This record gives sequence, structure tokens and C-alpha cells, in this order.
Amino acid sequence: MHRSHPQLAPGTWAPARRLAQRVLGPLDRFLHVEAASGIVLLIASVVALAWANSPWGDAYEHLWHIPITIGVGSFVFAQPLHFWINEGLMTIFFFVVGLEIRREIHEGELADLKRAALPVAAAVGGMIAPALLYLSLNASPASRHGWGVPTATDIAFAVGVLALLGKRVPPALRVLLLALAIIDDIGAIIVIALFYSSGVAWTGLLIAAGGGLAVLVLQRFGVRRPAAYVVPGAVLWWGMLRAGVHPTIAGVVVGLLTPVRSWFGSHGFLTAARRVLDEVGELAGREGHRADDLLSPLRQIKTAQREALPPVLRLQAALHPWVAYGIMPLFAFANAGVRVDGSSLGHGASGTILLGVMLGLVVGKPLGVFLASFAMVRLGVCALPRGVGWRGIAVVGCVAGIGFTMAIFIAGLAFDDPAKLAAAKLGILVASTIAAVIGLLVGRLVLSGAPVPGAARTLQEAETSAEK
Repeated sequence: MHRSHPQLAPGTWAPARRLAQRVLGPLDRFLHVEAASGIVLLIASVVALAWANSPWGDAYEHLWHIPITIGVGSFVFAQPLHFWINEGLMTIFFFVVGLEIRREIHEGELADLKRAALPVAAAVGGMIAPALLYLSLNASPASRHGWGVPTATDIAFAVGVLALLGKRVPPALRVLLLALAIIDDIGAIIVIALFYSSGVAWTGLLIAAGGGLAVLVLQRFGVRRPAAYVVPGAVLWWGMLRAGVHPTIAGVVVGLLTPVRSWFGSHGFLTAARRVLDEVGELAGREGHRADDLLSPLRQIKTAQREALPPVLRLQAALHPWVAYGIMPLFAFANAGVRVDGSSLGHGASGTILLGVMLGLVVGKPLGVFLASFAMVRLGVCALPRGVGWRGIAVVGCVAGIGFTMAIFIAGLAFDDPAKLAAAKLGILVASTIAAVIGLLVGRLVLSGAPVPGAARTLQEAETSAEK
């Protein structure tokens, strides 16, 4: 007789399971909301700000200086907790960024030069204008090194603001913002590698090259398990650190080297699944078969399941929740705790840094995005996506002024002086808040949400449709 599996796993206490579903159900639904990661980031930042400016502010500062040591035998590497967050965990963040860039180049907005022209122009304009505005106020050697701070866009917050606008935002506009933010990330990575790394040590580059070569060799041998690439990735990270290049760039490199084609695919998965199901059916029909007889077919189905998707997509889907709800909030918690006092609000270099960052993000970003897009369209290099007008471009420009994660990251590289760093961080936090509010207000005022004939109705259609 056929016996279906029970509703509860063996040993489960039904009242406890119902309680867990009541508690975790709303949390699970919250984590699937597009704006949720931005909300978690905001909460982490507010808590950090409150703690840093409370009577217990010194404890906040001391927390990030706790030394953490790793070592094997005579090799000992000790760094403060802040280092392991900014240079260690953020490497995973940059790895996910590299995966997204790789996927977009293969099959997304960056796969077609005609579709890529508009977001590339918007992103470049949105980096040049803030940098020029910042430098116009910070020409002195003491503060001009922070020109890269207002050039970055935070994709989580920006997409979150558009999500709060709901159906007013056409799918094509969301795709345009995503493409712009990805290209902006590429620009930020280039800026970090070229302008915010110390003098290059060739021995470190050789170590990094060895790690990258090991990744390629493993791929040639057909090694598909992600765990096998942890050691070569760590070697690449260590080499970057020794070379004077910021080690998080190693995450981008490994992400860009990740394969974009699946092994089995959907048809291969179906074939393997049917074969395994037939095998399991034969086992189930035998008298006295043992549980360990299922190990081999289950391993086969596990392999087929893993290889049904391209590694770049599989890894991105697996790591994105950890990055969005773990690493990025922890980074914000460790870096957004700015003590608001005379040093961060004062005159001189700190004052111009604060003002330069704010103007760069709030004014420079929308101005650069809009003017660069307008110029490229007028020159006939590209066209606006169907369903997207200049009002939509203006909204994208406004929300692109939300710098936050990447901007704070660059600020930490640009300034060693605590007062200047605090001024830059405060400028980022205030400007990002203003940009988010402006983006919401402008979006509600200028976006009607009325359907446009011929425009993409879903994100998938928007990603694959050509421009007029």
C-alpha cells in the first residue's frame, strides 16, 4: 500500500512546530520583500549611530578593536575585528558583486552593447559629476583624496526606495536602475583598485596570480564543488593584501571567473531525475531493501539538482541572503557609528568634506545621471527603454544619490584621520537619507504607473526587450 510521508518530521512536537510557524512565518515573508534588506541596513545604522553617541560610545569604539587571531603552526595573523569585517567579510560581498557582473555580461543588460549604452552613460555621468562637485569644494591635499566617496550608489537602498513606490515604477525603470548600479559598482571597484590601494608589491601580485591560476586549473579539471575554490580564493586574497591592492578585489576576481553555463541544465536534470526515480521505484518494490541502498541514487539526484543551474546563478542565490541580511548590516553596524560633535561638524577640512560629500550625492548624482543620459539619447547613441520617460530618469538619478555601503567603504580607504573620516561618513548618512526622501517624493509626484503600449510588463520582459 502506498504510504505518504507524515505532515511532521519524526520526533516533532506539534504545538512547538505550530508556534515556530507563527513566529517565523511573518519573518520569512518579510525577508522576501524587495525593500527588506534596505530596512535591515537602516536599522543597523540607526543602532550604530545611537550607540556611538550614547554614554556608552567608548564601548562601541573599543568593540571593533578587539583582536582576532588565526594561525597554523608558526604562521599567525592577528587583526582587529573591524579589519575582519571590512577586509574579510566584505570580500564575500564583492564576490557576489562579481557574480552579478559576470551574469549581466553573459545574459543581462551588459550582454548587448545597444542596451548597455544608456546605463553605462548614466553611471559614468553619475560618477563624474559628484567627483567634480566634491573637488570644487575640496581642492586642498588634506581633503581632495575623498573625491571617490560620493561617486558610489548603494543598490540595496536604491532598489528598496523604488520598491516602496510600488506599481508606479515600470519594470523597465527597475532594470535600468539595476544595470546602472551594477556599472556603478564596476566603476567603484576600478576606483578602489587604481586610486585607493597602496604601492604595489610584485611578490604579492605573484601570490595573487597563483591563486587565480589555481582557480582556472580546477575549472579545467572539471571541479564543480564551491568548497574546492575556498583555498585558491584565500591565496588570491592574501596575495592582494600583500601586494597593497585592497584584498576585497579578490572577491570580484573570483566572481568574474565563475562559470556562467550549467552542466546538466533543465533537460539534463529531468533525464537524471527520471532515471533515479525509476531506480528508487525498483528498490521500493524489493523485499528487504536497506536504507543505505538509497545513498547512490540520492547522490545522483543531488548532483543533478546542483548542476541544473549555472554556478554563477546558484552561488549568487545561495549567498545573497547572507550578504543582504548578515554581512551588509554588520558592515553598517561597524562603520555607521559616527560620533556627531565639533570634529565632524566643524570648519576647515572636515566641514568641506561633509559639504562636498552631501552635494556630490544629493546634487551631483541626479545631475550627472540625467545630463549624461540626455546627451547620449540626443546624440543617437542609445534610446530610452519603452515605457521609460525623462521623468523616470530623473527618479533614477535621485535614488542613485543613496551612497551608503560602497560610499562608506571608500571613505574608510580615503581617510586615515578620524575627524575627516567621521565627516565623510556623516555626509554619506545625511545625504543618503535626503536622496531617499527626494526619490520617494519625486517618484510619487511624476510617476503615474499608467501602462504604456508596447512597454515591458514584467522584469523578465524588460531584461530581454530591445530599445526603440
